[in-house]
Amino acid sequence: MQLEFNANKRDGQGTGASRRLRRTGRVPAIIYGNTEKPQSIDIDHNELFQLLRKEAFYSSVLIANIDGVKETCLLRDVQRHPYRQVILHADFQRVDATHKLHQKVPLHFINADIAPGVKLGGGIIQHVLTDVEVRCLPKDLPAFIEVDLKDLVAGHSLHVSQLSLPAGVEVIVHKGEDPVVATILTVRGKDEDADAAPEADSAATAAPAAAPAPAAKK
Repeated sequence: MQLEFNANKRDGQGTGASRRLRRTGRVPAIIYGNTEKPQSIDIDHNELFQLLRKEAFYSSVLIANIDGVKETCLLRDVQRHPYRQVILHADFQRVDATHKLHQKVPLHFINADIAPGVKLGGGIIQHVLTDVEVRCLPKDLPAFIEVDLKDLVAGHSLHVSQLSLPAGVEVIVHKGEDPVVATILTVRGKDEDADAAPEADSAATAAPAAAPAPAAKK
């Protein structure tokens, strides 16, 4: 997926210049990286605000159309107002099509409702990771990685090494580690009730009937 946004070069620097820019409905930003100098830019606030509502904008290679010149980049940082729906600043990093990049990619979990541990065992899915850091060329960067839980049984976990990755994409982990992505937790209360029921029935069958109390003498 390719997402594009429009931007203008800007010369004004400093807090005052940024404040004046925001009053006109523009967001101050910067694009940097590769061998080129960092370039201050500004973006229409409404356009950027709508793009930031899309999950893919945070993990995809973007096209920045800066005064008619297109550059590929990644979103690296966003500063927001603490309580108003206002974008204060954004950072973008240029990418080189011939060099691998590092980027966090969200995980999309599917088939949780038909996982044996949930459907048959009454367990609960626990998402240990919600994203992973990947290494790949810009053209291979996925917007997300799908995690299929259809075979996961109660008490078992799915690890990073079991993910189905797109071609050319590898997950970055520490050497010798294989982090858990998701697991199915057994609902303790249900198991205890199920185990206790047969024991209660057996105890009731084995216990002799209580003898009737003797009648009072007149």
